[in-house]
Amino acid sequence: MSSRVIRTAVLSFVSALALLTVQTASGQESTSNTPVAPQPKVKSQKEVDAIMAIQNALDPDSRIKAVEELIRNFSDTEFKAFALQMAAFSAQQKNDFEQMMIYGERTLEADPKNYAVLVMMAPALAQRTREFDLDKEEKLSRAEKYANEALKAIDAAPRPNPNVTDQQWDEAKNDFRGQAYEGLGLVSMARKDFEKAVAQFKQANDLSPNAPAKIRMAAALNAAGKHDEAIAAVDEVMADPQLNPQLKNFAQAEKVRAVQAKEAKSKQ
Repeated sequence: MSSRVIRTAVLSFVSALALLTVQTASGQESTSNTPVAPQPKVKSQKEVDAIMAIQNALDPDSRIKAVEELIRNFSDTEFKAFALQMAAFSAQQKNDFEQMMIYGERTLEADPKNYAVLVMMAPALAQRTREFDLDKEEKLSRAEKYANEALKAIDAAPRPNPNVTDQQWDEAKNDFRGQAYEGLGLVSMARKDFEKAVAQFKQANDLSPNAPAKIRMAAALNAAGKHDEAIAAVDEVMADPQLNPQLKNFAQAEKVRAVQAKEAKSKQ
């Protein structure tokens, strides 16, 4: 399993932890004394069934439909933020950026400190901001705000469920922090602040080592004129025999860019 898949799975796992409160069987409770978030409660078996329909949906469209049915039929549900977050995640799976942002904003209306949605929205918005967009800076500022708000929320976040150990939660929080720093790195790249981008991608990779962050760091190093460092970063990524083929192509392209830039410099 690739690092990117693992990161996505962590996000989904932490989101789904809330559902453990409505399941009849649960794991052994942690003995930790660290704070746990208030657990949402259901008011009827019909609401339980509607929530489980979200969890058990077989595809993104079915999951989004189940989310809308829960919110329509149970307007006072305490699972509203969770459901909308799952809809945003499902839209991301469909590569539907507009729908993802709509559900993300709806999630934040229900839960302004929802770090999982914030770290989803920040890089997505930054990546879709183009050089000559008339609202370029407005979009980049929004993406930057999402990422910084995520970092604050993650720092203050209690364990989402008593079944999560302190170690598991520390690892999950570092993964979310890494995603937030990737979002900040993408903002800095769009602003052509390459040195800052290098530092942010490095921080992302230090918190949650993964090939995409390292490849993005190599791109920032190339843009900053540090081609030897870019080559070293890419070589480290490509040394992984389990590297996703698409990521390998991106890494190879970045190495070619670095080598060509070095050769061009040597001829000057």
